[in-house]
Amino acid sequence: MGQPLRAELARALKGGGAAARQAEIALGDGPMRQRLSSSIRALAERRGPRSSICPSDAARAIGGEGWRDLMGDTYEVAGELAKDGSVEITQGGRVLDPDGEWCGPIRIRSPGGSPRL
Repeated sequence: MGQPLRAELARALKGGGAAARQAEIALGDGPMRQRLSSSIRALAERRGPRSSICPSDAARAIGGEGWRDLMGDTYEVAGELAKDGSVEITQGGRVLDPDGEWCGPIRIRSPGGSPRL
């Protein structure tokens, strides 16, 4: 299920650049929240600010069959990364306030793009 996403992380690792170090951490065996953070950052960086990832992409890439159990942590980590400016959280193409309450489907992308809601 997460094999295409793990393969995307592996391509990020081989491709060098900003996403490579994050992909290395995500694919490693460190603490799960650290791996989630790195998975989000590597996938978002690889896709760039004109594309985005679903939060489940990061969980599926590193969580295997238990990826659903990681979703709560994935949303928390995404919020932390948005607060420090590492990523943007979007909904309907618009950037959400990382300190706001989100409901409904969200996406995560590298910074730079649409106006903040």
